[in-house]
Amino acid sequence: MPNRKWPDIPNFTWDYAQQLRREQTASEKLLWKHLRNEQLGVKIRRQHPIGPFVADFYVQECNLVIELDGDSHFSEEQQAYDLRRSAYLLERGITVIRFQNHQVKQSLSWVVEQIRLQIEMLKKQCQKPPLIPPKFPSQLLGET
Repeated sequence: MPNRKWPDIPNFTWDYAQQLRREQTASEKLLWKHLRNEQLGVKIRRQHPIGPFVADFYVQECNLVIELDGDSHFSEEQQAYDLRRSAYLLERGITVIRFQNHQVKQSLSWVVEQIRLQIEMLKKQCQKPPLIPPKFPSQLLGET
């Protein structure tokens, strides 16, 4: 039975995401401690399916995917896969930012700050100024 909230995502992708959540890398665990419980002001999901792919972290509020790359991401095959996945996400209006595992381990505060800045920027792009109706009909015509 498909997930009701995300009906376009196959069950096997949900199962795979669940497995990835159980088998997080050390870098994912470390970063998750600083992203969970809306510490950056937004809900962040970990190992979240988007179409046929599973994002390491996903911020639905501002369409942001955060990916952590380990050594396996340096192979030609993995880089081609990452390009296909990034293209798929970009076609759907989702921004992708990537960090290497060693950056999380060596510069965690910098990584968290970069994520915070990206969220802040994307949230500003989504905000539209409120429409302020004129107080008097004469203001519509530019009369004072």
